[in-house]
Amino acid sequence: MRIWYDACTGKHVRYGAAIAGKLRSLGHEFVMTTRDHPDTIALAKFLKEEVSIVGRYTPSSLSSRLRESLKRQLQLLETFEGTPPDFGVSHGSVDLCRVAFGLGVPIISTADSPHATAVNRLGLPLVKYLVISKAFPKELYRKYGAENIVQFEGVDEVAWINSYKPVKVDYEKPLIVVRQAEIRAAYAEGKEDITLKVARRLEALGNVVFVPRYERRREQGLNVLQDFADTTSLVAYADLVVGVGGTMAREAALQGTPSLVIPLFGHSHVNTYLAKKGFPIFSCSLEDVPLYAKKYLAARKNVKDLLGELEDPVKIITRLIVNEDKFS
Repeated sequence: MRIWYDACTGKHVRYGAAIAGKLRSLGHEFVMTTRDHPDTIALAKFLKEEVSIVGRYTPSSLSSRLRESLKRQLQLLETFEGTPPDFGVSHGSVDLCRVAFGLGVPIISTADSPHATAVNRLGLPLVKYLVISKAFPKELYRKYGAENIVQFEGVDEVAWINSYKPVKVDYEKPLIVVRQAEIRAAYAEGKEDITLKVARRLEALGNVVFVPRYERRREQGLNVLQDFADTTSLVAYADLVVGVGGTMAREAALQGTPSLVIPLFGHSHVNTYLAKKGFPIFSCSLEDVPLYAKKYLAARKNVKDLLGELEDPVKIITRLIVNEDKFS
């Protein structure tokens, strides 16, 4: 079979590469598309994953988002209309959902952001199978039109952390990694990016490395990543990770690195789920970050056994594709 995966962000590239590895080992063809985005192309090269670059990320306004999405869908249509894939898979790519649905291609989607209202409303009604963590009540996604919901005992990041071997990084210790908020996402409209303030507040505790999402502007007195870095390895060797979302914090916690999450976008079911399982991920307010940082800095935890108890979503997705007739 021929499977198409569309990766819109760096996280999607890692997810897609994990799915690709499994499906290719079973003899299937795997095609990955992405867009020109700060987190996608360099990571795909690092992972040695061949991708086709279609369109670009233009979050400057509502009209720029819409225009680029429409242009991208037309380009994707031209790419696949002659030889449609057997399945379309993504982590909530609206462009893939619209094009695959229009071509009659069954769609599998993963999701972990019920607060991403626009993406969920546009894509989920077109999806054949939605694969989500058991951390989420199904109703959170059914309200967007998702029908066939398949759940697994784990979180999405297990897909690539399960067999990940981090490359040692050379940074002065104690190492604190702060991830910039995804402030240009549609669901973040009206939110203030507080992560630079957080990084400044933590400088007295150690070597703070600020990981930007967009422009790599230099900040006086602060270590801002200027080039591509394997951040999954970076957080594996960090002594503390701080952010407002979850992907990097969960990558860290799944590797035993303590992580603090400021719930800028509200409650995170998956972060709470991992915390209850015993992984070192903690929610705290902006005001309490210094206090929590002092408490958990360098408080690493051996999570190998805990990780082994979680289910890999790649196995679920593979079963849906290979044995699709059994689920219809």
